[in-house]
Amino acid sequence: MSKSRKDLKGRVLRKGESQRKSDKRYIYQYTDPSGKRHVVYANDLMELREKEKALVRDQLDGLESYCSGKTTLNYAFDRYISTKYDLKEHTRVNYKYMYDHYVRDTFGKRIISDIKYSDVRFFYYSLLNEMGLQPNTLDNIHTVLHPTFQMAVRDDVIRNNPASGVMAEIKKKDGKNKGIRHALTLEQQRAFLNYIAESPVYCHWLPLFTALFGTGCRIGEMIGLRWEDLDYDNKTISINHAAIYRVMENGKSEFHISTPKTEAGVRIIPMMEAVEKAFRNEYEAQKESGFNVQVVDGMSGFIFCNKDGIIHKPSVINHAIKRIYEAYNAEEIIKAKRESRRPVLIPHFSCHHIRHTFCTRFCENETNLKVIQSIMGHANIETTMDIYAEATETKKREAIKALEKNSDIF
Repeated sequence: MSKSRKDLKGRVLRKGESQRKSDKRYIYQYTDPSGKRHVVYANDLMELREKEKALVRDQLDGLESYCSGKTTLNYAFDRYISTKYDLKEHTRVNYKYMYDHYVRDTFGKRIISDIKYSDVRFFYYSLLNEMGLQPNTLDNIHTVLHPTFQMAVRDDVIRNNPASGVMAEIKKKDGKNKGIRHALTLEQQRAFLNYIAESPVYCHWLPLFTALFGTGCRIGEMIGLRWEDLDYDNKTISINHAAIYRVMENGKSEFHISTPKTEAGVRIIPMMEAVEKAFRNEYEAQKESGFNVQVVDGMSGFIFCNKDGIIHKPSVINHAIKRIYEAYNAEEIIKAKRESRRPVLIPHFSCHHIRHTFCTRFCENETNLKVIQSIMGHANIETTMDIYAEATETKKREAIKALEKNSDIF
């Protein structure tokens, strides 16, 4: 039988209660429904327990308000997120960040039973038009709000989910392709990689971008890749985890290892010759400059690293992409003018555009959607089908143009 904790006067303390020896003050620690820890102080035990009773009353009042539909959306979200025991830690942190950053101080203060479909729709459009959010970010916010409302429906707090169908309507009205990441053309892709290869300033980035363009890996999967994940004998790459750089609950950002959310994320990717060469070149370069020394959640031996021997942050890689294509475009405009031709300019793109570009090139050369889905690690075949449809549509236009150019019928 465990020994009861007592205060300095010998009185038995309840769970969460304690007394400091330094100033003899009493402390009560508890965790609220949203997972946040709180501390209450008192000068004596009776005062502390009165405060504990008040906390219980407040929680019951909150529950009563929730059940009657008179509580806020904030309370409903905190209740929802506290029930999601199966969420990965980085997913939980991201959900709470999205909600706290975009919803809590504005829309979150609304009474949940008063929120209508049109209110959610107006809120979403204000995020798009007034705050300038990208559709993908709005989709992430919707991923948090929709299940919050749905739990309230199942608890009989509200009759219908006011967020149901809002995103579908916005996507339909604004056009199916609005916000979709488009692939680089083959010409733009060649121009980007050739420029890096020939640049004394940016050539050290070539192995990383060759690997990204040649595998279609997500950026977290690529920066989390270790030397032991490469099989040169069978020319394959094992994808079974990702390095995620995220904001922790204490406000600090750090790397963590994340396992795939679905079985589709764990996969073996065949290694192209160019990709194998890129890895071998990176290895030789690091024999001179030093290998990655970082340890993340017990893992080490990461392939790509910066000058300090640690993993590249995704934001740093995206910033490097921007610097490279801006430098290329500036030189290409002058060069094209000198050669009296149209310049081949590279549009703005990010790491995820590279993944989309790889998938597009793959779709242009492969008709088996299941093979493409397997290599890409798409959990849903519809994602693969959407990219395939876009790629084949582009190919059809190019084919008609080629037919028109080479035909003397018309």
